[in-house]
Amino acid sequence: MIYTITLNPSIDYIVRLENLELGSVNRMDSDDKYAGGKGINVSRILKRLAIDNTATGFIGGFTGRFIEESLVGEGITTNFVQVEEDTRINVKVKAGLETEINGPGPRISQEKLAELEGILSRLTEQDTVVFAGSAPSSLGNQIYRKLIPLARQAGAQVVCDFEGQTLLDSLDYQPLLVKPNNHELADIFGVELKGLADIEAYARQILAKGAQNVIISMAGDGALLVTPEAAYFAKPIKGTVKNSVGAGDSMVAGFTGEYVSSADPVEALKWGVACGTATTFSDDLATAAFIKEIYEKVEVEKL
Repeated sequence: MIYTITLNPSIDYIVRLENLELGSVNRMDSDDKYAGGKGINVSRILKRLAIDNTATGFIGGFTGRFIEESLVGEGITTNFVQVEEDTRINVKVKAGLETEINGPGPRISQEKLAELEGILSRLTEQDTVVFAGSAPSSLGNQIYRKLIPLARQAGAQVVCDFEGQTLLDSLDYQPLLVKPNNHELADIFGVELKGLADIEAYARQILAKGAQNVIISMAGDGALLVTPEAAYFAKPIKGTVKNSVGAGDSMVAGFTGEYVSSADPVEALKWGVACGTATTFSDDLATAAFIKEIYEKVEVEKL
């Protein structure tokens, strides 16, 4: 079973209007509400690929109920820890330039943290856990140094989708996959990357620190998978960019779902690129039909 961990999920409330005038009454043209959070996005894409998975983490209040009901409505198994305070709402205002207003998230007690630790401790060697996104401020991202080892000690593989120091810390636990973009990779090492050779070289340093596979996403310039055996470049696919939210999560879902099934890193890269690209070209997370359409256009070459 694949488990996704979202420590600080949200309702993503998307508001669309022509112009936003501060200090005035604005009337929206349209709006949408989605269950949000990086791990939850992974769960939603996995389900669209007909891959069973369980979403867990912390939810609370009427906003938490909306998230759980949304996931159950999509056929996704949930095993969330219920907390007292409401799950946050993140507002995304699309009016020319996109503006985001993100909530802080609920406080997590030690008792509730212990419940999640119990879930992780009961995993097995047949399981893979996707840890993604930031933790609530009451825990801080250092909590991953406690949670990830629990999954590993239980025998599960882990996928870690973080940035910066949190990503570097996760390498101590030999994650199956990490997926920084090229800008995050440059920031980690404090360098300027001047082409694929540089990107591969620094991705190999991530491997040397413990990762089993590294994907470097490069937006419209494709993606690079680096494994201990080889490096593979997925060429960019042309299309109209509609959405920046969830593309990276979709890539993680596509790679993880295929790799857990086949252990074929190249095929996993192709599905990862297909999922990420399809979401980029969609208003929300990509549909199964569109992912399969994009998959047929993915070209991968060995470097």
